[in-house]
Amino acid sequence: MGDAEVIDASGCCVAPGFIDLHCHLREPGQEEKETIATGTAAAARGGFTTVCAMPNTEPAIDTAAAVRNLLDIARREAVVHVRPIAAVTIGRQGKTLTEMAELAEAGAIGFSDDGSPVWDPHIMRQALQYSRMLGRPIMNHCEDRALVGNGVVNEGVVSTRLGLPGWPAAGEEAMVARDIALAELTGGHVHICHVSTAGSVRLIAEAKARGVNITAEVTPHHLVLTDQWVLGCMCADNSGGPLSPKMLMPYDTRTKVNPPLRREEDRQALIEGLRDGIIDCIATDHAPHTLVDKEVEYGQAAFGISALETALPLLLTLVNSARLDLIGLITALTVNPARIAGIKPISLGLGDPATLTIFDPQVTWTISAAKFASKGKNTPVDGQKVQGQVMLTMIEGRCVFRREGFGKGTGGRASRLEGVLDEE
Repeated sequence: MGDAEVIDASGCCVAPGFIDLHCHLREPGQEEKETIATGTAAAARGGFTTVCAMPNTEPAIDTAAAVRNLLDIARREAVVHVRPIAAVTIGRQGKTLTEMAELAEAGAIGFSDDGSPVWDPHIMRQALQYSRMLGRPIMNHCEDRALVGNGVVNEGVVSTRLGLPGWPAAGEEAMVARDIALAELTGGHVHICHVSTAGSVRLIAEAKARGVNITAEVTPHHLVLTDQWVLGCMCADNSGGPLSPKMLMPYDTRTKVNPPLRREEDRQALIEGLRDGIIDCIATDHAPHTLVDKEVEYGQAAFGISALETALPLLLTLVNSARLDLIGLITALTVNPARIAGIKPISLGLGDPATLTIFDPQVTWTISAAKFASKGKNTPVDGQKVQGQVMLTMIEGRCVFRREGFGKGTGGRASRLEGVLDEE
């Protein structure tokens, strides 16, 4: 250990490396939006050491060969660990199950048609039966398209005021209820992606109380932002969350996400659900898009927010306002997603090379999407002043991201970390 660098982490938090259970890396097929190289570089800057890649690529990750190809690209190009999530149905069309056992053997840690719901209840029942046999979750995008229709923003006061088609809360809750019933019937593990409504939180709480094999995730943007952000500078009250939406013009398509940003009442229910353990983990649903995808009329714009590099400071607004405690936040970013994904327990370096994230909870900075490592610059919080920043990300003793000048010298509460440390 005599040649190990001593990193001065005074005033910082040293945590296990964050795990993102739900992100979109776009490769193969949509490399103009993101690649495994750029997406994992963004993940490292956000403190994530493992990302679970959704299968809505072109072609979809629906065969064992596609899973192996994704892992081969990741071995060559990725900055952090990449774990594939395979499709539930062939082509994500909702009609025919994939060869789920082969996909699991090839390395898939779960199954999802994300971006598309598994709409056929018979198919979902079969998938959950396989889930029980394979020990992998079925991660469903809960959207009843008959109810949602062409909705683009939460159905309510904001959609009415702006004249935009509404996306009702019931469009999520109806499918959450269906999936709970099927998980209860089969004993399979259903994981509810990006929970966004108070009604969904209630349904999940009731299911867990009955012993249903169910887990759930929530995104940073649903915890921090509301549908008032679609109003932007027209927002007449303070219900946009802990950050101000008034820097945006109305109809800013960077606020368009699926499921949509919801009411303040929903946001509060999500926070309480996370704090009480009803919602198990936080996942970014990182969805990068090109400018062409977003700089169009609101109804025509793509759904999605680029989220890997802003997740931590957004979430720390809840810690700073005493809505969440720091240990609970870190648990939701580390231990709980590891358990759901079946990932090996995380090492802080006690006898093993460390996989960890160091962040400064006090530093204040301004988000600049133009400086993102991700190709996706589509975030409504561009230009927002925030508190808390990742300073260093390490995987198995190797630094994969380090903010320039961080940790030089040996003063203060220094932490001895083994490995070669490279400058940003």
